[in-house]
Amino acid sequence: MPESRNWAFPATLQPGADEAGFDLASALDSVVLLRAEIPQDAFTAPILGTERAGNGVVIRDDGLIVTIGYLITEAESIWLTTNRGAVVQGHALAYDQGTGLGLVLPLGSLGVRPLQRASASGVDVNADVIIIGHGGRPHSLKAKVIAKREFAGYWEYVLDEALFTAPAHPQWGGAALVGQDGLLLGIGSLLVQESTGGKTVDGNMFVPIGLLAPILDELLTRGRAAGPPRPWLGIYTAEMDGHLVIGGLAPGGPAERAGVQLGDLILEIGGEPVTGLAAMFRRIWSTGAAGSVVTLTLSRRGASSKVQLRSADRSDFLKKPRLH
Repeated sequence: MPESRNWAFPATLQPGADEAGFDLASALDSVVLLRAEIPQDAFTAPILGTERAGNGVVIRDDGLIVTIGYLITEAESIWLTTNRGAVVQGHALAYDQGTGLGLVLPLGSLGVRPLQRASASGVDVNADVIIIGHGGRPHSLKAKVIAKREFAGYWEYVLDEALFTAPAHPQWGGAALVGQDGLLLGIGSLLVQESTGGKTVDGNMFVPIGLLAPILDELLTRGRAAGPPRPWLGIYTAEMDGHLVIGGLAPGGPAERAGVQLGDLILEIGGEPVTGLAAMFRRIWSTGAAGSVVTLTLSRRGASSKVQLRSADRSDFLKKPRLH
């Protein structure tokens, strides 16, 4: 993800103060640069790297920031930079694996006003929106919502309804999706390709901010959402030609320990056939809390077999934030 500020969207793609029905300058300043350093021996370091950079959005008067969780997972240190050049250290408060959202508390004053949150359920497909990245108008993009649909990620992640926008913002991680009323609609998660109008376009996937409200208090007080943690198998699965294929295994995870191999096809979960990533993950989660036994029916080189896995709590594999 590009980090340099020495670039800008063409002026015609940038939002203009005269076009916005809200205080655009204040909204732009509510998005800060977030840099995180992760230990070399962190569980997520081989996949996500040890130096991560993206955006964070101030959502409360006390400076509380919401971002995308992968930026701050296992972070050893976090630094926040405003558009006006203020640099403040941050502390990772929580990472919610269900939504993918993360919370950061600045350890000093950022001097910016928060963005007010809205429910993404009121956003229509084809609605005009603004994607705000750190760096003001040059790094902000006029876009449209091109789809609202289920999203399943190969890392055991499902959103019932994600927001998809185009054109694509190159600094999507933690970016703010803002409606024409100036309310925060979503947090940037991925660069994706979407089919729209008979052609494939590059776009972004956003996590709806409405998912935060029901779990915010628990995240602030407990560091995680209420309820037992979901069972996690440590599998990275892809859909290929109508099959669910194991494309990766988390080192030391339940699946690797049970002898699951790369290239195995998943046919059944608990004796029930599954098709599609979302259905597979929901079936796994329905077996109980982390620690429950999950039975997989696999196909390997044309021969099928059953394997039982003792699921785990993924957070047990992650380094916890240091207390300040």
